[in-house]
Amino acid sequence: MEQSINPNEECDATCMGSEEELNQIKKGMIDDQAATQVADWFKAFSDPTRVKLIDALLQRELCVHDLTILLGMGQSAVSHQLRYLRNLRIVKRRKEGKTVYYSLDDTHIEQIFVQTLQHTQHG
Repeated sequence: MEQSINPNEECDATCMGSEEELNQIKKGMIDDQAATQVADWFKAFSDPTRVKLIDALLQRELCVHDLTILLGMGQSAVSHQLRYLRNLRIVKRRKEGKTVYYSLDDTHIEQIFVQTLQHTQHG
């Protein structure tokens, strides 16, 4: 539900935004559904195991077995995290016989992950 901006509310400091300007900004803001989707997407990056999975898949496509070895986890736990990431379209899978290979869904994932990692390592 859209709320109007009350011009009678005062800030602690002098503000320069007029009601018209603020309403214009509000019209351009993200809607509730999109905000929820973005928040869910960032939640995927809030788990260290999922971050490690993404980091491994950033290097190349890997099967579930290889991922269990790299992360030192059971297949069930790795598969659960991969399913979570797949549901958010962060990773995709490809089946070859009985083997399932995972890779990052697209280059946007790679770019966001690498930029975030660079930001955390920035002094």
